Amino acid sequence: MRRTLSARICLSVLLTLPLAGLGTTAASAAPPPTAVAPTPPPGPGVTASTSQYALDAQLERSLGERTAGTYLDAETGELVVTVTDATAASQVRAAGARAEVVARSTAQLEDAMGALESRAKITGTSWGIDPASNQVVVEADQSLSARSLAKLRAVAASLGDAVRVERVPGVFTKEVQGGDAIYGGGYRCSAAFNVVKGSARYFLTAGHCTNVASSWSATSGGPSIGTREGTSFPTNDYGLVRYSGTDVPPGTVNLYNGSSQDISAAADAIVGQSLQKSGSTTRVTSGVVTAVNVTVNYSEGPVYNMVRTTACSAGGDSGGAHFAGGTALGIHSGSSGCSGTNGSAIHQPVREALAAYGVSVY
Repeated sequence: MRRTLSARICLSVLLTLPLAGLGTTAASAAPPPTAVAPTPPPGPGVTASTSQYALDAQLERSLGERTAGTYLDAETGELVVTVTDATAASQVRAAGARAEVVARSTAQLEDAMGALESRAKITGTSWGIDPASNQVVVEADQSLSARSLAKLRAVAASLGDAVRVERVPGVFTKEVQGGDAIYGGGYRCSAAFNVVKGSARYFLTAGHCTNVASSWSATSGGPSIGTREGTSFPTNDYGLVRYSGTDVPPGTVNLYNGSSQDISAAADAIVGQSLQKSGSTTRVTSGVVTAVNVTVNYSEGPVYNMVRTTACSAGGDSGGAHFAGGTALGIHSGSSGCSGTNGSAIHQPVREALAAYGVSVY
């Protein structure tokens, strides 16, 4: 996969925008001094194996609407596949995973999210599927007025116990940053992962970063290192920048302890797994995946099919790398902030971006 782009541009792009509600940083605000610090171990949660990523993808394809999602058991580390009938349960066990029969299907949970979309799409909210509880979990940040919160709770109540509402500290903002800092259009970001298509080399970052600039540099006011080739935000949150020149950066992620993590694969995150986030503001932080298929209602518009985690992040971390060992998982989008060691970092699944641009990690 990709490597860190320090002087070679670490794979996380931190873009700081002075846009309302974005949690970004102006380019004149230098990133924190580069200090060698111990890298925190993966947070509580289960370490997902290569075989579990593969089995998860296989069963998702074969079961379709007969599953309401998968998660890793926090005690045993087993891959648990939620199903709606005995036949699907037998198929799951035959494939080598644990089956759990649940009351609500993916279609029913998605219907609940559709109701939230049409009746309670309020800036400062997000919702996604937690397979472990077989519910849609709604998060409401501190920007919601009493009236908006009451409306949200009323809509959720009308959907019964399929939906659970939780308050979170802070305000959902786009945070442009990642591993090493990159600069464009007067803003600072981070690159997520280095990618390749044929002989051309690129890096991925957040779409709300690439929306604001076409040319990107490794230092504020420095020479261009690459030019935007694609951008998507809102709805999605990913962008692609093509490197100029022949000096090809490695495919690693900066660990901010004098070393880097080689990236050699990409996968979709599984609820319950541990992961790490590398960003130029908060450096490397750890957390657990808590929900998938997440909708986040930013002030600029909603983004869909995101992943919610408990990793800490801050303004400037947008575009950074979410990863587990050598596996790339996502591109940092934003969060509602960080309370102590617990955050709410949201990422754009990296496999969707790879497929959209026809690129791969190396």
